[in-house]
Amino acid sequence: MNISNMTMPDHLWRPITQHSLLAGTTPRKIVKGKGVWLTDNMGNSFIDALAGLWCVNVGYGRKELAEVAAHQMEELSYLAPVLSSEPTVAFADKLQSMLGFESHVYFSVSGSEANETAFKIARQYHLQNGKPGEYRYKILSRYRAYHGNTLGSMSATGQAERKMGYEPGGAGFVHVMPPYPYRRHEKLTVEEHGAEMVKLMEETIIHEGAQTIAALVMEPMISGGGVIVPPECYVPGIRALCDKYGILLIFDEVVSGFGRTGKMFGHQHWNTQADIFTFAKGLASGYMPIAATVVKAEIFNAFLGKPGEMTHFRQINTFGGHTVSTAVAMRNVQIVEDEDLTGNSARMGQYFRDQMIAEVGDHPFVGEVRGLGLLTGIELVEDRQTKVPLPEAKLNVVTGAAIQSGVFLGRNSNTIPGRCNVLLIAPPLVINESETDQIVAAIKKGLTAAMG
Repeated sequence: MNISNMTMPDHLWRPITQHSLLAGTTPRKIVKGKGVWLTDNMGNSFIDALAGLWCVNVGYGRKELAEVAAHQMEELSYLAPVLSSEPTVAFADKLQSMLGFESHVYFSVSGSEANETAFKIARQYHLQNGKPGEYRYKILSRYRAYHGNTLGSMSATGQAERKMGYEPGGAGFVHVMPPYPYRRHEKLTVEEHGAEMVKLMEETIIHEGAQTIAALVMEPMISGGGVIVPPECYVPGIRALCDKYGILLIFDEVVSGFGRTGKMFGHQHWNTQADIFTFAKGLASGYMPIAATVVKAEIFNAFLGKPGEMTHFRQINTFGGHTVSTAVAMRNVQIVEDEDLTGNSARMGQYFRDQMIAEVGDHPFVGEVRGLGLLTGIELVEDRQTKVPLPEAKLNVVTGAAIQSGVFLGRNSNTIPGRCNVLLIAPPLVINESETDQIVAAIKKGLTAAMG
């Protein structure tokens, strides 16, 4: 396989990239995608084991989505979001029916915007409906979690490296340690650890003053921060705390929504609902940019008032509820449902983890293989006893060798200083066993190379 690059000028500024390392080369240009495969301009093909950025759930090259987009562009390419269109109204109704409770949907373009919107809704909701003596403005979130790159969503993000150089962030954001079963105290069972982390959250609420806290935002399972699956008691325990102290619970399902975890939504693994949900990524599988903030009816109703009152939500996004995006998202969700990609995610995800454990489970660098559905984290360590994280240079060898084997892997880059040591595997939900085996083989080859 020829993976060399042609030397030529390139003026693109890439995210999460040290461009000095690219001097004298032009990074590979991808020209085509089909299923789980990407093809570059040199004719080389690679399995995309991260589905773009966790988003291409239905796989690349779906002509039916391109056809829906083209038709909608011809009929009505854009409409100001204060007006309503058929695809936008229909998709809002679809999301409500899928979640199973009466709700209203605010559309935007990215997960960052969806979370920013949720924070503003939570603060305004409490301002207009709070009890005497309350001033609820604080947002609780967890370390290791990623919630976006706008000022508010970055402030909620618990990944230090993503914020270095850009702080101070927004005021009123408080971080709490998440459950981390792999690194729990050795004297605790997984469930005892979960209960301890719920207690830690409650102590934080008490010390901050419950009357100052508007909302708690969390992914049902941490994704980009290392794919950390919480103990069974944790998510319901957090829901109970929010009910006890009058705090709105926001589930960030930007990654975990629409089949990624082996259920349609991540929160369904714990039979627990939030007050506000945020979605993006798999919402339209990356075919069009779209995000959604979904609130329960009682929250929406709190924004109703008389003419002239400032009780309405005073935000607008130029491309929110875009006609083409909502039309494509509707068809995308139908594909997930009709082809049972949620079921395939559950089956292939378990198959992948089983194969990983069978092939490299006892490898000196493999600390833990964990995940749900097609969302897997492989924590790499220098020493299995001390759990010291594998150095970045060796992780680069693993991912570089995988590319040589025709697989693009992900990793939790720019998260926690010294702890960016988790491989992230989240391929399109259409993946089959043969393609899964190729990912396993590529990781195995990478680990062998990293051993020196």
